[in-house]
Amino acid sequence: MKAIVCNKFGAPDILQYQEIDVPSPKEGQLLITVKACSVNFPDTLIIQGKYQFRPEFPFSPGSDVAGIVAEVGENVTHFKVGDEVVGFIPFGGFAEKAIVNAKDCFPKPNGMSMVNASAFLLAYGTSYHALKDRADLQEGETILILGASGGVGLTALELAKLMGAKVIAAASSAEKLELCKQFGADEVINYVEESLKDRIKEITNGKGVDVIFDPVGGHFSELALRAIAWKGRHLVIGFANGEIPKIPINLTLLKGASIVGVFWGAFAQKEPKKSLENIQQLLKWFAKGAIKPHIDKIYALKNGPIALEDMMQRKTKGKIVIDMEL
Repeated sequence: MKAIVCNKFGAPDILQYQEIDVPSPKEGQLLITVKACSVNFPDTLIIQGKYQFRPEFPFSPGSDVAGIVAEVGENVTHFKVGDEVVGFIPFGGFAEKAIVNAKDCFPKPNGMSMVNASAFLLAYGTSYHALKDRADLQEGETILILGASGGVGLTALELAKLMGAKVIAAASSAEKLELCKQFGADEVINYVEESLKDRIKEITNGKGVDVIFDPVGGHFSELALRAIAWKGRHLVIGFANGEIPKIPINLTLLKGASIVGVFWGAFAQKEPKKSLENIQQLLKWFAKGAIKPHIDKIYALKNGPIALEDMMQRKTKGKIVIDMEL
């Protein structure tokens, strides 16, 4: 089978498009024929050796997959060959076939395309876990979303509006902020051209924001935290800026605020029942048309390195996807 393969850590241009052996599922696993795999920021970190774990070489990046069950491992009873599924794996998705643990796989809803299915689980799962379980976002509260036009940012925007919050979307260009407005942002901030801290205080009449959704990191984290409201919650999603911020911790004391880590993958493993409940709710919202991934670009498998480079250079809005049919 064909796959994008990482044989050493580095930038996307070191990845190889090559033929590799088809893996076999072990107990509790499925082999799926991958139809689509979305591209997520952690994929760019994994290939550079900068993520929380380092796979053994060779490996393929890609964690959000949608496809068809090709083979069923021992003691898997709730899936059969031919089932259409969506699943989450640590890596291995940029390939024509992939191994997925059955417990991390779900039936693909009718009416959801393979491309949309591959763009759904990680982004919406992360955002809903962050807003519901970690921030306890309440109706009427104000949330600031950094990097709001990105794949995770847009899902957080959609969900925050569904949960009744006022949303301030922050991004780096007028084009990106226009997309945020289309997704329902109440206020927007161009944090390249405007003072993030001053604009937050202006929009909130000096109160500050109740929740900060932060997948960006870098110096923007501290700027946002300085404009947090009393008892605010700063959600640490990731570091797309490339820099892990060093926060003056006294800021939390002065505001009675909390800095809260969000790691959806670990949550799904440690609290599978709650994670399943979240996913079921998200799928209900999708079925009603209340949420839908924004697909910005679609790439062929052989162009997987280009997709990763575009992600690293912030050339995309919403989700980008590898379509195995191209």
